[in-house]
Amino acid sequence: MSDIEKVKKLREATGAGFKDCNLAIKESGGNLDKAIEILRVKGISKASKKMSRDAKEGVVVVSGNDKKISVIEVNCETDFVAKNEDFINFVKELSELNNEKNSKIEELKVAKMKNDQTVEDNLVALIAKIGEKITIGKAKTIENVDGINNHYLHTVVKDNVAKLAVMVSLDTKDNSDTVKTFSKQLSMHIAASNPLALESTSIDQTIIDKEQELVTEELKNSGKPDEIAKKISLGKMNKFREENALLTQAWVMEPKKKVQDILKELSITDLKIKEFYRIKIGE
Repeated sequence: MSDIEKVKKLREATGAGFKDCNLAIKESGGNLDKAIEILRVKGISKASKKMSRDAKEGVVVVSGNDKKISVIEVNCETDFVAKNEDFINFVKELSELNNEKNSKIEELKVAKMKNDQTVEDNLVALIAKIGEKITIGKAKTIENVDGINNHYLHTVVKDNVAKLAVMVSLDTKDNSDTVKTFSKQLSMHIAASNPLALESTSIDQTIIDKEQELVTEELKNSGKPDEIAKKISLGKMNKFREENALLTQAWVMEPKKKVQDILKELSITDLKIKEFYRIKIGE
C-alpha cells in the first residue's frame, strides 16, 4: 500500500486533515495503527486547549422503553455542531449506553462503544475532529417495572435527539391507551409549565427562601402598612407554590382545571404520578 493510500485510510479512520495524516504516516514509518495513536495523542493536546471554552449549546437524547427510560445532555459550543452528523451519531450511541449504565456517568465514560474504544476516547477524538469543546452534562434514568414511563421531546434535531426532553413515570397496573395518552399529555404539560416539584411541600426550600426574599423586598418599597404587606406576601407565596407544583398547576390542555383534577377525572384508583424529569439545553 502506497503512502497516499495509507493517508486516505487514516483520514477515513480518524477524520483528521490531510496534512496531519501525512505527517503521522511519516512519523510512524508507514504503520497505520501507530499513526492513529500519534493522531490521538495530538488530538488530546488539541482537545485540552478547547476545554477552557464555553459549551452552552448542545442536545438532550432519550433512550429506553415504557419500563426504563434515560436522558443524557451533551453540550457543545455552537448550534451548528449540535446538528453535525458525527456529533449526532456519537450522542445517539452514547444515549443507548447511558440507559444501560443507569446514568452513572463515571461508568459511562469508561464503557466501550461500537468501535471498541471508550466513551472518553471517542469524546476526545470527536473534539479533535470537530474543533469544539464537547462535554457530557446531566443524565437521569427512571425505572418503573410496575408502572408506565413516557417521554416528550421538543425542538427535535433528529429522531430521539432534541433541545428539551421530559420523562414521566406513573404508578399504575392499568396499561390502557387512556393511561398512555395521559402520560404523553402530562409530559407535554411539564415541558410547557416547568414545575419545580410534584407537590408544593416538595419544592426546594432554598427556592422558597429566595422567592420570599424577592417578595419581601418588593413589598418593602410599596409603602403599604405591615399588616397588609404580610397578607399580600402570604398570598403571593401561596400562589408561587401552587403555580410551581405539578399537581396544582393549571392543566395546559384545559387551563380551568388543575393537573390533580384531571387525575381524579380519569377514575383509575391506583394511578399516581411517581416522578418526572425535565431538562432543557441552556437552562
